[in-house]
Amino acid sequence: MTDPAVGVIGGVTVDDRGIHVTATGTGPLVLSVEGRYVWSLTPERDGTPEAGGLLVPWPHVLHRYLDGVGRIRVADVPGVRVFFDAEVSLGSGRDRIEIVDGEGNPLSVDKVGHLTRSFAATDEGIREEILAGTERALRDLRETCGVDAYLNYGALLGAIRDGAMIAHDSDTDVCYLSRHTSPADIIMESYRIERTMRDLGWNLLRMSGGDIKLLLPLSDGRTCHIDIFVAFYVLGTFYQLGNRSGHLPREAIVPVSQIELHGHTFPAPADPEAMLAFLYGPSWRVPDPSFKYADPPAGVRRLDGWLRGFRSDMGRWTEFWTSVTARHVPRRGSAFARWVKRQLPREDALLEIGMGNGRDALYFARRGRRPVWAVDYSRGAIRFTLRRSRRKGIELRVEQLILGELRQVLTFGARLARDPHHVYARGLLGCLDAAAREQLWRLCRMGLRGAGRLLFLEFAATGPVGAEAPEPLPAGLVRRLDPEAVVAEIEAQGGLVETLWVGAGEDLFDHPDPYVCRLRVSWPRPRQEEIR
Repeated sequence: MTDPAVGVIGGVTVDDRGIHVTATGTGPLVLSVEGRYVWSLTPERDGTPEAGGLLVPWPHVLHRYLDGVGRIRVADVPGVRVFFDAEVSLGSGRDRIEIVDGEGNPLSVDKVGHLTRSFAATDEGIREEILAGTERALRDLRETCGVDAYLNYGALLGAIRDGAMIAHDSDTDVCYLSRHTSPADIIMESYRIERTMRDLGWNLLRMSGGDIKLLLPLSDGRTCHIDIFVAFYVLGTFYQLGNRSGHLPREAIVPVSQIELHGHTFPAPADPEAMLAFLYGPSWRVPDPSFKYADPPAGVRRLDGWLRGFRSDMGRWTEFWTSVTARHVPRRGSAFARWVKRQLPREDALLEIGMGNGRDALYFARRGRRPVWAVDYSRGAIRFTLRRSRRKGIELRVEQLILGELRQVLTFGARLARDPHHVYARGLLGCLDAAAREQLWRLCRMGLRGAGRLLFLEFAATGPVGAEAPEPLPAGLVRRLDPEAVVAEIEAQGGLVETLWVGAGEDLFDHPDPYVCRLRVSWPRPRQEEIR
């Protein structure tokens, strides 16, 4: 590390582990690399105690870029107090540190921990496309979907506080106040809005029972996300995705007002300042790029149960598949894939559920099995697999499947019944709770029954009574299952276990695993007496 610049206060150092803070009362800090904003942190909240101060570890999304030499600066939000400003060698220390995307555009960590291009790194023409897209989304929601939609969160904060987009923000959020008070009615309304927005030409993703994400293509090749969050009242308490709950009078929201942002007029809450105080607290006027919500746990539990229980681990899986650890998952086909390959005619179509980094889907596709259909719960895994397939020039049919969502499972099962594929799943079963496993059996029953197609499963198994088995990886996301209990679940759903094998095998990283179970399952047509 070179000597720090003149005028630096000190009290902060930087190394491979993270940011070491011995200074007290720093408040929120802004970290820049090579003069560009990268990350914001609050040591008192984000750090862990160590000798003489606090350590704030690097966000996992930055790990892959922190190999080289770069000038790193840590200062307060206005940039007046500079605690650190020096050349730092990280990792191998060979090249210059560049935190950029494939086109060389600067990246920064956003408010939910994703690496993205902020508005500070977006030129005026692209910003205009984002604002125009947001304006169109709100118009479609209000005029065609018939809901009280309004601009909210960071875009509203920037408009009211600064009259401009917040520099470290990266997307826009809109909300609508539902007239319903029953979660079931709120979910049905959200699906009606989804269908209408699709009919209007929007490409979108469903994130929960009350949250959809519009995908706005931009002329620079990237995609901007516009989140549509539902807001509603239940027994006098105001709830708004994501995760907000508490007291906010209806009169603070409707009838909507209007605000100006970069020359565009947007509908806004009736009392924007009351909404911002509800969202960000009484100090909302003071910029804090490291701000994190402190939502009431009871409200979060209710919103999870009402609207989004089926995706509780989605963020953790996306975090895993975008982490450095995921790079250690082998790329070659697994031993299980080779075992399955020997049992199937080459021309038979195959569907992999839970494809992860796509290693086995690509293995089958490379060996002439066309088409290969690959699905996963995690959008991080989907992006990972798509990048690999495009780089290798191998065509895969890749999409998202959430086994915890009954509506999606029934639709997918109907598609599978019309387009029969063998179903392959390695390591999936231990990632699912009992409800999601039941949905998997339901999907297989719909798509495989009487079609001459098979289900192939491999999962981490419990060992004999008294035997110890290591916790499967990733820790906390995968659990061991009793093979006999799994067989009972399959048979209860009409499946026939043709092959059951338990023995030594390999885990996600191809490390030795003493107890692995392999199953080959068919779903025969029910006999006439069973139908009667």
